[in-house]
Amino acid sequence: MATLLLRGKCPGVTALVLPRVGLCLSLFLCCGGAASVAPHYDQFQNPSTAHCLTSSTPSPSHRILAALTSFDMKVRIPIDTFCLKENKMSQCPQQNSEASLLRHAFKILDADFFTDNKILEIAKGAEEFSIPIIRANRKSVASVDGGLKNPSCLVFDPNRGSEQPDGIKRRFTHPVPSGVQRPGSDEDIAFMSVLELGELIRTRQITSEELTRLFLERLRRYNGILEAVVSYTDELAYAQAKRADELLAHGVDLGPLHGIPYGLKDIIAVPEYHTTWGSMSFKDQVLNIDAWVYQRLKSAGAVLVAKLVSGSLAYDDIWFGGRTRNPWNIEEFSTGSSAGPAACTSAGMVPFAIGSETAGSITYPAARCGVTALRPTFGTVGRTGVMSISESLDKLGPFCRSAADCTIILDAIRGRDPDDPSSRDIPLDNPFAVDITKLTVGYLDDAEMEVVQVLSSKGVTMVPFRLNYTVDSVQGILNFTMDVDMLAHFDEWQRLGKDDQYEAQEQWPVELRRARVVPAVDYVQAQRARGKLIREVRESFNVDAFIGNATDWEKVCLGNLVGMPVIVVPTGYANISASPPSGTRRRTTITTGIYAPPQKDHIALALAIAYQSVTDHHKQRPPINDLGPNDWTPNAQSKRYPP
Repeated sequence: MATLLLRGKCPGVTALVLPRVGLCLSLFLCCGGAASVAPHYDQFQNPSTAHCLTSSTPSPSHRILAALTSFDMKVRIPIDTFCLKENKMSQCPQQNSEASLLRHAFKILDADFFTDNKILEIAKGAEEFSIPIIRANRKSVASVDGGLKNPSCLVFDPNRGSEQPDGIKRRFTHPVPSGVQRPGSDEDIAFMSVLELGELIRTRQITSEELTRLFLERLRRYNGILEAVVSYTDELAYAQAKRADELLAHGVDLGPLHGIPYGLKDIIAVPEYHTTWGSMSFKDQVLNIDAWVYQRLKSAGAVLVAKLVSGSLAYDDIWFGGRTRNPWNIEEFSTGSSAGPAACTSAGMVPFAIGSETAGSITYPAARCGVTALRPTFGTVGRTGVMSISESLDKLGPFCRSAADCTIILDAIRGRDPDDPSSRDIPLDNPFAVDITKLTVGYLDDAEMEVVQVLSSKGVTMVPFRLNYTVDSVQGILNFTMDVDMLAHFDEWQRLGKDDQYEAQEQWPVELRRARVVPAVDYVQAQRARGKLIREVRESFNVDAFIGNATDWEKVCLGNLVGMPVIVVPTGYANISASPPSGTRRRTTITTGIYAPPQKDHIALALAIAYQSVTDHHKQRPPINDLGPNDWTPNAQSKRYPP
């Protein structure tokens, strides 16, 4: 069969043929022909028919060549699929729409289950989004054959499961607050730190059952406005609280979390309770699994009072029951999929909560809601029983009142999970014992200078700093990695068309359709580029830590790709835009990030503890009851979820 190999651009043809990759696609674009793969040759098989394809108006057959650049390959077209008249290419009688032509290409990927509109959307997204990333990664790491440089960061570890060095599992020693007295109001109790609440319990000034009742009442009181709770766990909570009180009565103290209420992001499984992943598709799902992080907290004596909102399938703050709001300004939304943990911690509805991050889902809601939160080093906390987006990006971390509380929570939940291959026993020093005067800390151009000045006044050497790296596709690498991995976990969901039920159609549905046509080779090239980025960041990280914006998207992507820890710290508040003439207590929160190298979480925590020891931004309370006469809020009486 004679074929044409399209090279360069011909008049009227919109496809620009891209560099070859060893094989090209031989596609029957008309007449229902099957697709096949043929060896690539540099010359036309039939030079006598090597006409430049021309047409006054580009046909769908021509336009499909542009769409097929999602494969980033040269395309070999069988001549007998076209009608040649007067040296011009015309459309075959059997020619269908552009989408139906594209469908033939999708068959190669076993992905022809999409509707025509979705296929056209994918082709457009591939051309506008995927191909630039593919080319950037290929240029960065694949310009030299042989694979001798820039290996993929997805490396099998044959030593997993071997004996760990001594001392890795040591627990932190922590300060015990003295002279803590029970406040006169429940509101004041609700905003006490974990360490302070623990001292009230140990000194018998309050019981775990009393605390549990207090926080369950606050969860119900404010959820109508914030839309931050999926399930109240009253029965379980009171049982755990009762046991905590009984143990303490018998002289058994399980540690600083003994009897302390908390919440879990609703991608974390707890037996007998719904684990909805925030999605209409899974809102009735019950997973009888004890998530690893839940087991750790249960063994530490903590009391689970609620499953808190995750954005649908852990994407942003929209979920099947509504959209979670920011307690500091309820006309704003919380942003980020750990919406419930951030909002509930900020509003004093729980003393702490566990959230997750793949790409900004801890840092963004923590910054918006003005709470202290830690995204730990990748692999620090086990993820068994947690919905997975990407095994090489997903992390669990605490939302708290303070950096000291984050330290206490991290100590309780860290450690190797035998069912999570990526989790490790990471040797962290005690953050409460770090001598910060021996540290050199950099600050970026976007750092909050108050933090720089405070740390300098406490003896830290502060220097201007920037991370240097040559990889220019950081954001694209993260999107390739996250989207392709996510689609692998929700393949059936997409194939059955359940993405049509998704709460925000411009989010996962669009990204995962686009991920369907990312070639495997270019996914691996993205991981090679990621490996190069990791090496370059490690080489340029010549300070003990650095201060910078926690929500800058480039840094969010870079930090997650590298596995770098960051703690988000409140540093102040600003007036909201369009403030009413009569004034308001609503505020826009100001935060910064303290970043440390992987496995150096204790340094970031120590610096944050030092900063918060002489400031009180983290102790401020949001004006959750400050509703003006013209403020629109959801009607709490009309809320149906949770029941």
